[in-house]
Amino acid sequence: MTADDHIVFIVDDDERIREALVELLDSHGMHAIAFESACDYVSADKPDVPACLVLDIELPDINGLDLQRQIADRDHPPIVFITGHGDIPSSVRAIKHGAVDFLTKPFSDADLMAAIHAAIAQDREKRAERAEIDVMRQHYLDLTPREREVLPLVVSGLLNKQAAAELGISEVTLQIHRRNVMQKMAAASLADLVRIAERLEIPITHSRRVGGN
Repeated sequence: MTADDHIVFIVDDDERIREALVELLDSHGMHAIAFESACDYVSADKPDVPACLVLDIELPDINGLDLQRQIADRDHPPIVFITGHGDIPSSVRAIKHGAVDFLTKPFSDADLMAAIHAAIAQDREKRAERAEIDVMRQHYLDLTPREREVLPLVVSGLLNKQAAAELGISEVTLQIHRRNVMQKMAAASLADLVRIAERLEIPITHSRRVGGN
């Protein structure tokens, strides 16, 4: 991991903690930016790289758990909570809502680094998945209106003859559209096309699926 392919955001109102964490991460070759409040973090420009948010529970402007809730619907880095006032309900709430770890001060450098590495790996994986879906979505947008009608019929498991009848076109024309759909969606097989349709959450209006009766 190089210092320019990730970032660790630190939000803690204790300047000594911020400085110590930045120094620790720097010693491990990791890039970190520290903020003293949730507001400063939220309003800051953030590089588009895999990241982790090391977040204190007690902040001057908002509780860290409340910040977690507020940003839940946005794309945000996985969170590692740190606190000097840990309790079981808070840790359960944090983990239940997706936090990678909940560390009570004083915690070991090893535990923190392990949590940060896990968070960045998780974010890297999520970003790769989003990028893959974005490519699939662009392929879908490249389909003609008729091909977008053909796709759900094909992945529902209908025979070419049945799908053609559904659209009021000839079977030969349906086969041409089906071939174009496979090529444009970069699907290697019908099963592959079914998986792509599922990941894009394309509505299927027919119940007969591949492999069904």
